Amino acid sequence: MGISHAKTAAATAAAARQASHPVVLIVGDSLSAGYGLETGKGWASLLARRMAQQFPAWRVVNASVSGDTTAGGLSRLPALLERDHPAVVIVELGGNDALRGLSLSTTQANLTAMVQQSKAEGARVLLLGMEIPPNYGPAYTQRFAAIFPVVAKAEQVALVPFFLAGVVNHPNWFQADNIHPTAIAQPVMLNTVWPRLLSLLRAVQQHAEKSEAK
Repeated sequence: MGISHAKTAAATAAAARQASHPVVLIVGDSLSAGYGLETGKGWASLLARRMAQQFPAWRVVNASVSGDTTAGGLSRLPALLERDHPAVVIVELGGNDALRGLSLSTTQANLTAMVQQSKAEGARVLLLGMEIPPNYGPAYTQRFAAIFPVVAKAEQVALVPFFLAGVVNHPNWFQADNIHPTAIAQPVMLNTVWPRLLSLLRAVQQHAEKSEAK
């Protein structure tokens, strides 16, 4: 078998796996890794349980790493895409870039590259928007928040405008560091993500059904 035929066969096999056992891949930071929480209490774990009930053929792979930046996520993504062949990729990164005062143009470029790589592998993408405290200055704060809708619009992917909507107005829902939400906030975070994710899950299933009908 030649190299081109081998690549075609591998791509066909990957597509078959994606259709029969589709994966939701989460590439995030501590907010998705469950920092400071008991095992199984984070929103990603709650998502996996909901998916098991409502979409049992699907699998949730949480590849989030506490402290990760968009640069770190971008460097890890190719191997994750090759390993899991996800049908949906949730990108939850950028907060650590801002907290470290990193270049916002670089953050935007990294997110754009992650979205493009995911789409190139046939995955649908959900981008989770983030905001930072106002003590970083209004200009930086506004520019950072604007990155996510700009990337989502340019790449035509789904967007959750603010991942912690419904959480930030409850100061007692945060751990002592005032950054990481406690267990009580995790169902709210899941419910913030769920409507847009559900649309992608249904779109993937509809596409698979149409492909099977041909």
